[in-house]
Amino acid sequence: MQTARIQNWVRLVLILCGVALIAVLFVPMWRIDLDAPQYPEGLKLLIYPNKLAGNVDIINGLNHYIGMKTLHANDFIEFTVLPYIIGLFAALFILFAIIGKRKWINLLLILFILFGVVAMYDFWRWEYDYGHNLNPDAAIIVPGMAYQPPLIGFKQLLNFGAYSVPDIGGWIFIGAGALLFLCVVAEWRLKKISSGNSVVAALLFLSFSLSSCSIAPEPLKIGVDNCYFCKMTVSDVKFGAELITTKGKIHKFDDIHCILAYLKTKETPTANIKDIYLANFSGDHQLINVNKSFLLKSETLRSPMGGNIAAFDSKDNLIAVQKSFPGTIVTWTELIKQ
Repeated sequence: MQTARIQNWVRLVLILCGVALIAVLFVPMWRIDLDAPQYPEGLKLLIYPNKLAGNVDIINGLNHYIGMKTLHANDFIEFTVLPYIIGLFAALFILFAIIGKRKWINLLLILFILFGVVAMYDFWRWEYDYGHNLNPDAAIIVPGMAYQPPLIGFKQLLNFGAYSVPDIGGWIFIGAGALLFLCVVAEWRLKKISSGNSVVAALLFLSFSLSSCSIAPEPLKIGVDNCYFCKMTVSDVKFGAELITTKGKIHKFDDIHCILAYLKTKETPTANIKDIYLANFSGDHQLINVNKSFLLKSETLRSPMGGNIAAFDSKDNLIAVQKSFPGTIVTWTELIKQ
């Protein structure tokens, strides 16, 4: 049936995706970065389709002390079957482009999504076992502590910050899936609108979906969270602050003084800072972006670490509190320069 044939540009995209998936066999798909004071350059675990690379020996040595299993590629059946699965998908992309039937690319999208879900679940299952199934005779045992790395994003594990994210191969896989989805949407909308508009609509939808995956600040927890700078336990959330890096790491502070002092250390370069949030002194103390905050400095505020600075989501709220806590209205730029 003529209308069941896919467009030529869709064929080209599918072939390019198939070729790109072949490249995945030769580059790391995922990486876990570990940051700690004793390793200023950091440690990394690179996961290829068929092997492990990076600082595997050092990580195994460290994990031995806390009872975690050592990592060996031979222990993972995934490294045996994954290259064949990737190769199969590469072949299907190219084959279905040649066949040119719309129903086959719909099937390919379903299979691709199912594989992605199963793969991420398998990765999570491995991380859970890796972080929970500990040797009871380990040299260092912290009661109730587990060391499961994050599936994606950042997580603090003792004095190590673990950051899990797709590497080159993973991003190629994600990109191939996104382009396949674009092709399916474009073909589906072809019956209703012109081919050109369908591509635009699909691109806009993808753009919206990707842009919505932003990292949000986490609520500060009294008695649970520790200040990243002074290491004190958060005791009063209304003076707190958070810094989010471009990698998605979240650093929490119990006082605006602490985040200002931390910024001066340049430990996180300005280029690597995504957002800074300050706790709203008023209301339920929600975190507000520093660029939308109004700041009051008053010695009568008596914040945990002596910064004596409060943030507000509106100038009216600041003025209302200023009547009880006389002080000076300041800007974030002024505080940074002090």
